Order: sequence, then C-alpha cells, then structure tokens
Amino acid sequence: MNYDAALDGALNQLHEEGRYRTFIDIERRRGQFPHAVWKKPDGTEQEITVWCGNDYLGMGQHPVVLEAMHKALEDTGAGSGGTRNISGTTVYHKRLEAELADLHRKEAALVFTSAYIANDATLSTLPKLFPGLIIYSDALNHASMIEGVRRNGGSKRIFRHNDVAHLRELLEADDPDAPKLIAFESIYSMDGDFGPIAELCELAEEFGALTYLDEVHAVGMYGPRGGGVAERDGLLDRIDIVNGTLGKAFGVHGGYIAASEKMCDAVRSYAPGFIFTTSLPPVVAAGAAASVRHLKADQSLRDLHQERAKVLKLRLKAMGLPIIDHGSHIVPVIVGDPVHTKAISDMLLADYGVYVQPINYPTVPRGTERLRFTPSPVHDPKMLDGLVRAMDALWSHCALNRAEMSA
Repeated sequence: MNYDAALDGALNQLHEEGRYRTFIDIERRRGQFPHAVWKKPDGTEQEITVWCGNDYLGMGQHPVVLEAMHKALEDTGAGSGGTRNISGTTVYHKRLEAELADLHRKEAALVFTSAYIANDATLSTLPKLFPGLIIYSDALNHASMIEGVRRNGGSKRIFRHNDVAHLRELLEADDPDAPKLIAFESIYSMDGDFGPIAELCELAEEFGALTYLDEVHAVGMYGPRGGGVAERDGLLDRIDIVNGTLGKAFGVHGGYIAASEKMCDAVRSYAPGFIFTTSLPPVVAAGAAASVRHLKADQSLRDLHQERAKVLKLRLKAMGLPIIDHGSHIVPVIVGDPVHTKAISDMLLADYGVYVQPINYPTVPRGTERLRFTPSPVHDPKMLDGLVRAMDALWSHCALNRAEMSA
C-alpha cells in the first residue's frame, strides 16, 4: 500500500470540502486575557482578542489561581511522579477531590487528566460493575461519552436529542429488571441548549435507572456556588454521577466525576483510563482547587458573564445575524457553508484582530457550519463593540443573508 498517497487523499478530501482545520500560534500573556498575541508564520506578531476560548470566566489568569500554582510549584516541583496508584496521589489531589465532592454535594470525587478521559473511562467501565447494563445516551452527547458507550461492550440505546418521549419508548421496550443508566448533558455546547434534566431524572426514577450528567459547559458558571445547571435547578440529589472539567470555567486543566464514595472507589479500581495514566501535576491540582474554591463564592463573576453573553446576543440579533439563542452563555452564529465560515474566520483574524475558530462537520451537521462565540466577564464593552462592527461589515462584504432587522 502507498501510505503517503492514502494520507494525501484523506487530507485533500478535507481541503476540497473546506473542512481542513488550521491552527494559529497564539501566546496568552498573564493579566491581559482575552487579549493575546498571534505569532504569524512570517515571524511578525499581531495583537488579537480571543472570542472562542473555553476559559469562560478568565480564571486562567485569576490571581488566586496563579498564587496557588506558584506556591505548589515552589513546594513540590513540576510533575506528579506517577499514576495515582504509584506515587501519583498527593495532598493536592485529595484537596481538589474534596472541593469537587463538596461542590456537587456528593460523597466523593475522582480526578482524571481530562473530562474526555473521565467520560470515556467511566462509561466504558460501568458495564464491568453492573453486568447487563443498558446505557441510554442522548444523540448529541459529547464525543467522549459516545466513545465510552461504544467501547464498553454492553448494550446501548440512542435517544433523539432532548426527546423525553423517545427515551420513554426505549426504556419501556427493554427488560424492566436490567440495570440501566441514562447519560446526558446539561448544556450542549454547539447550540447552547439545555438538557431537560428534571424530566430525565423522573424517567430514571420510574424505570430504576442511574443518571449520568455531563456538566462540563456549566460548572463554575451556573448555580449559586457554580455547581452547574443541576445545582441551579435544585436537582443535585437526583444525579448519580456528575462529570465536569477543570479546563473551562475553572481555567486550569483536568476532569473529574463526582458520585457516591462506592461509585468513585469502583471506577478508581476498575477503569484502565484512571489506573494507567500519570496523575495531574500537583501544581495543576492546586490551581484547580483554588479556582473551584473561589468560584463557590464569586456570584458577581457569574452574573457579569451572563450579562456579557446577553448583550452580545441582543446586538447580533439587532443586525439580523442568524444566531441560536437558548438562553445559555454560548453564542453560535450560523453561516451554513464551510468555505464561507472559514473565510469569515480568516478575515476576522487578519483584518480585525478577532480570533474565532470555524465550527464545521463533523462537529456540527453539514449546512449548519458556524462561528461560536464565548463572551466572558473580561470581554469589556469596547471589545464587544469591535466584534459587532466587524461582524456587521463582513456579513455585508460576503453578501450573507440576514433576518429582518429588529426595531
């Protein structure tokens, strides 16, 4: 086989469809986020504003987080020294897990190197713990959840996105005595819509199923202490397993599950993705714990975050831009063509210093290609003005359709 030719063919297909992803080299500078520096291929630099980051609250630059990390670095050095089973469990990991368990009002938490690994490892391990387990998964769940369900070797059912009636049909068709788990998200990141958590919990209770909730796009930002949408809606006690990330609103790195002590202990003991992976460096665990602790008390940051998102959506709507608004902090603007989406992204960067990555298939369905903006509390009104003016100009330049202008 001509391996190089096969690779050329695969890459050329992406180029022809306008779906080839390009990365730019950016340098975040302490204390200046969301401003950053674009290191261009020709060696020059350009100041840019990042509008597509998942550091939703700017906690990656927060003095409380940086101070905790500096101290841990001075006290412990760089790495963790091994897996959690082999010297890689430290007081920093235990403190972080205690903070997370408290955040979600659970008995325990278990930290992984990423939320992807936490999802994949947990969902692929559960059938070992509950033989015959059937997992019911929302059709738009994260790729990490899909992968975990796919790899677990057990039975799976996919219900239409947020379709509680379809889920009921699937549950009713299965053996009532079989162990069951319903896996879903609180906020789906591409459209920014909310999962019907209460209704899903009611079905779980009716059919004796466990509930598995992915809160990665909600932790830190929703609820009176940042425990996510389940906390906001008073549903924490009805969720058996919560998955969350430390790399988005908490601004650091890593992922976790929070659940009963027995559940965490069993996953810890059986999941290869946990057992055989070097643990987070103590410096990262220290920064994450400081961020979680701080956000439990900083409601003003959450309020400002929601205000910034609301204002951006209102202004884009007023210009007739086709945005999706489900009331969350995520602001998708539909372009509907991969080539146009990439072109607008490139022009925003080069001409206006606005950095937002195009979102194309397979991340979203064909025909719904988009720019996905994630305004934060540190995107001030001047930055917002610049973004809105740039979008207005480029939408006209590219002759893209607008909705009827708001009064």
